[in-house]
Amino acid sequence: MTIILVHGVPDTPEMWQPLIAALGEDYAQRVKAPALPGFTAPVPDGFDSSKEAYVGWLIGQMEAAGEPAHLVGHDWGAILVVRAASLRPDLVRSWAVANALPERDYKWHRTARIWQTPLLGELAMAVTTRKALANGLKKAGMPDALAEHEARHWSPSMRQSILRLYRSAKHIAQEWTGDLGRLPQQGLVFWGDDDPFVPPETAERFCRITNTPLYRNADTGHWSIVEKADTFAALLKDHWAS
Repeated sequence: MTIILVHGVPDTPEMWQPLIAALGEDYAQRVKAPALPGFTAPVPDGFDSSKEAYVGWLIGQMEAAGEPAHLVGHDWGAILVVRAASLRPDLVRSWAVANALPERDYKWHRTARIWQTPLLGELAMAVTTRKALANGLKKAGMPDALAEHEARHWSPSMRQSILRLYRSAKHIAQEWTGDLGRLPQQGLVFWGDDDPFVPPETAERFCRITNTPLYRNADTGHWSIVEKADTFAALLKDHWAS
């Protein structure tokens, strides 16, 4: 069994530590939690940090596993997992995602729209200090200690990668939803209802279209998988055993 955990933006693989601990040692030994290029991992030569580049990177991780993998994604990692699973269902044993999805009616949140705007995005990045980022993550629901850790990795490489990724994804709702019919049925969606970036209605619409089970969590936000790590771990174990 191979489990691939795919983090989001502006996160690092550190965000998976509460879930890995909740899964227990037997599962932890099977986990791969790679860093996205630009997010504490080097950006390879020729890698343009577009959404297509990142999904190609993820498919490469899946191929390297040598067997169909259990995919778990959060935020942008969730979007990449859904896309990769739709393109290469032969490499997927199951998939589970949280608090982001490619969904036709979703409108980008305010911060995303700023990042997608030339000059305005660069200005926003220039004035976002590590302290400001940590405070913003905490306000959005990330636990304090994790927010402080993630903010320490706020680097020029990460900022540039974020701008390139979001600018490649202005029309993702149209470009990445046409292949959802190829998405394997072994899926699960986990959601924090108080997410300030992606409302639960997005998850509901996606799950109706794809016939995927949805587990909503009241009083949790965008980082529901951290806030409710024990709950998510229990669901994943049952999901993988089914």
